[in-house]
Amino acid sequence: MAIVTPGFRGRRGGAEVKLPPGQYLAEDFPVLSAGPTPRIRTDRWEFLITTETGQKHTWSWADLLALPSQTPTVDIHCVTKWSKLRTNWQGVSLDTLMEDVESAADYALVHSYGGYTTNLPLEDLLDGQAWVVYQYDGDDLHPEHGGPARLLVPHLYFWKSAKWIHGIELLLEDEPGFWETVGYHNYGDPWLEQRYRGD
Repeated sequence: MAIVTPGFRGRRGGAEVKLPPGQYLAEDFPVLSAGPTPRIRTDRWEFLITTETGQKHTWSWADLLALPSQTPTVDIHCVTKWSKLRTNWQGVSLDTLMEDVESAADYALVHSYGGYTTNLPLEDLLDGQAWVVYQYDGDDLHPEHGGPARLLVPHLYFWKSAKWIHGIELLLEDEPGFWETVGYHNYGDPWLEQRYRGD
């Protein structure tokens, strides 16, 4: 898959802003994607959580919007070294989506429309750390930023916040996703600069 990386205008920021090491402050919202942007109609969109036993929990777009939503304001950090502070989102907490899911899994493999995957420890999706978001800055989430819905896991590098989310597969053992199989760090903590394997 080709990597699209338009929109970079150099390094900015001030000494008063606390950023993870190696990051610069972005005023715009750069668009980076692995492969083409899928266009998913909300009447055909669905989200699935599949347990390690194969049990499926499914939500339609209407189901998702009917769930209690939250409006997290968070900093986001891209592995390509830009950070954007105090971004505003609306979506559903993974805690809400996982309420009725019984699982002994310790890991999750996130699947996107378009074939992208990324892996995370399941604990990083719970306890108020992750959301399936469908609005950004008060507007519907645009396709280039992952709309109609994307995962938001702001404490990890942004490639873990998979665009165009389709489902989460719960696993007993870790399984690397797209970027992790080509040399990116398996976890991706921006404060530890875990960009690439071995960091």
